[in-house]
Amino acid sequence: MRVDLSRRLVPDERWELVAPLMPRFTSRPQGGGTAPVDERAVFTAVVYVLTSGCAWRYLPESFGVPPATAHRRFTVWTKAGLWRGLHRAVLDELGARGELDWTSAIVDAASVRAKRGSLTGPNPVDRGRKGSKLHVLSEAQGLPLAVAVSGANLHDSQAFKPLILGIPAVRSRRGPRRRKPVKVRADKAYYSAEHLRWLRGRNLIARIARPGIESGERLGRHRWKIERSISWLFGYRRLSVRYERKGSHFLAFLGLAAALTCYKRLVKLAT
Repeated sequence: MRVDLSRRLVPDERWELVAPLMPRFTSRPQGGGTAPVDERAVFTAVVYVLTSGCAWRYLPESFGVPPATAHRRFTVWTKAGLWRGLHRAVLDELGARGELDWTSAIVDAASVRAKRGSLTGPNPVDRGRKGSKLHVLSEAQGLPLAVAVSGANLHDSQAFKPLILGIPAVRSRRGPRRRKPVKVRADKAYYSAEHLRWLRGRNLIARIARPGIESGERLGRHRWKIERSISWLFGYRRLSVRYERKGSHFLAFLGLAAALTCYKRLVKLAT
């Protein structure tokens, strides 16, 4: 059972992409410290927690990794920036194959209920209950390029600039790396004269609905793609309700979900 589940969650092709990004274990001359573990087994356990939504303490014994060890290594990898590096590596593979559509970038956000922790706040659309907000920027076809987490009370527009600035420099089929789309699409929540000036200063074409002037129908032709992206991310059950005390851990799961979502496109290309 463990072999079948592990191969399904982390097949050999995926592990070949992840393994070079793993922080290397170095033993201390004085001894002690964290003992080396089977990194593939731990990574598989992390993917299982993200996918199933189970608590760390309920991690199946079939993985052969104690829950405390898996959680501790997840924390180490989060501090080392593994999830961002993995997301960027997958985007590089897609970019090198010409599978990223840079004609536009689409921005949107969605809220989830949070039990506790940092990067939470009263959700104005959930009777003030504590929650977090997921901010997502995708390319024109809906593959996530940049993600962020904030309290649910943060206005969507506050994450607009950080998301655009957070687009990584991605490999291209020809020429230098690319991180700049042609257009930026967003709904009325992101409209402001300051944002329009900021985009023009970076030679980006704004396609943001104007409140009271334009309906959301025109944007809807493109908006469904980012809504589909967020739906893909919420398919990872650990993101549907936030249980992490640390905001950085919830962001780590979101980053891993974004990387796995992009990886599915690579698998589709290979079949």
